[in-house]
Amino acid sequence: MIPPKPIPRPDRVSLWRHLRLFRRDILSAQPARLYRAWMAEFRTPFFRSYLCNDPQLIDLVLKSRACDFPKSNRIREGLTPLLGNSVFVTNGAVWERQRRIIDPAFEGGRLRDTFPAMWQAAQAAAARLRAGMVEIEEETSHAAADVIFRTLFSIPIEHQTAQAVFHEFRAYQRSQPILNLAAFLPLPRWFPRPHRRGTRHAAAKIRSLITAMTNARAAEIAAGTAPDDLATKIMQTADPQTGQTFSTEEMVDQVAIFFLAGHETSASALAWALYLLATHPEAQARVAAEAATLPDQPDFAAMSRLKFARDVFRETLRLYPPVPMMVRENRCPERFRDRTIAPGAQIVLSPWHLHRHERLWTNPDGFDPDRWSREENRTCARDAYLPFSAGPRVCPGAGFAMVEGPLLLAHLIRHWQFDAIPDDIPTPVAHLTVRASDGIRLRLTKRGQASS
Repeated sequence: MIPPKPIPRPDRVSLWRHLRLFRRDILSAQPARLYRAWMAEFRTPFFRSYLCNDPQLIDLVLKSRACDFPKSNRIREGLTPLLGNSVFVTNGAVWERQRRIIDPAFEGGRLRDTFPAMWQAAQAAAARLRAGMVEIEEETSHAAADVIFRTLFSIPIEHQTAQAVFHEFRAYQRSQPILNLAAFLPLPRWFPRPHRRGTRHAAAKIRSLITAMTNARAAEIAAGTAPDDLATKIMQTADPQTGQTFSTEEMVDQVAIFFLAGHETSASALAWALYLLATHPEAQARVAAEAATLPDQPDFAAMSRLKFARDVFRETLRLYPPVPMMVRENRCPERFRDRTIAPGAQIVLSPWHLHRHERLWTNPDGFDPDRWSREENRTCARDAYLPFSAGPRVCPGAGFAMVEGPLLLAHLIRHWQFDAIPDDIPTPVAHLTVRASDGIRLRLTKRGQASS
């Protein structure tokens, strides 16, 4: 077994080192004490930031008083070129309207409708792989993008426009850290934001391509020839309070976040899951045994056979949450654990710390899929597990992801054996999501041929 490379955990980190590391990689800036603390304060010349690991505070911010803690505009600074005014970054009445239109597309019944497209993408992903050393993040990005295009626009990744969006998005993903420099500066809203030229160019190209697809779909809807997929569902859903549907620009914003949330996060989690199975052969064998029972044709009921694959995916989301930190801003004066919190402070909720918290989890840094079936984990699963956020702003695609992830994992493991490469240990860093700094390379062998 080859353990993952440990994340640097310095005892103390200065403000200037934080600023430098935040731009390069937010994870390396985190001191060891934050994996034990219930709360910590971080001061900058312009604002106060408070990391909250206390489950009671997390419940307060995300659930019981969510309206008093809107999303922080500091996080949206780095994402604006791509996401515009999407549901991921909005607050208040605008966000409420967007969710009223979007949520029906991800209700339980729609999962069954999209399942055949997921299945086809999983089969295609397994067929694309080749024996030998493979950079697995590239493959999982390809697979997750295929799922999104098939379920959202009914086109496979091989489609010309899908290919163009996929390649431009990869350029954007690698150029954009979670926190933009503007997040640390007290800039007025009208002041131009300092985005890299490559980031702006890639975002503009992606939005142009999505606009073309959205316009084409609108024409199909008008002609009565549109396929019954997620894009059609969302574009035809009217806000029950106003009767209005999304405009083209609004739909482009939402498709951008669907691609980010549905492709980028799934690709990250799937890559780490395959790495963890490659370094834990006994767990991989158990997933392979489950996968061998899958039928040859799409059958939603077959998901019930993938219990261990689901636990592997859940455990991967614990150790490598694709979105490692969420930032809220308090509207009112608060008192958190005997600290006075002035309005406008940044409240950081960190799945990265919470999921590895030494006072909440047994063996917090260890890969243990079976923990999800043990009674001792029930409290942690309820109070200290936030891969999709929680409360009113829980990710609308959480159910989608928990079908997609285990299904892709099972199809890939069904056909291929994944082995780690000695001394090639990936280091997680935070770009838009938690990725490996130099990729994840694994050795693939056609399953059933490994012994020969």
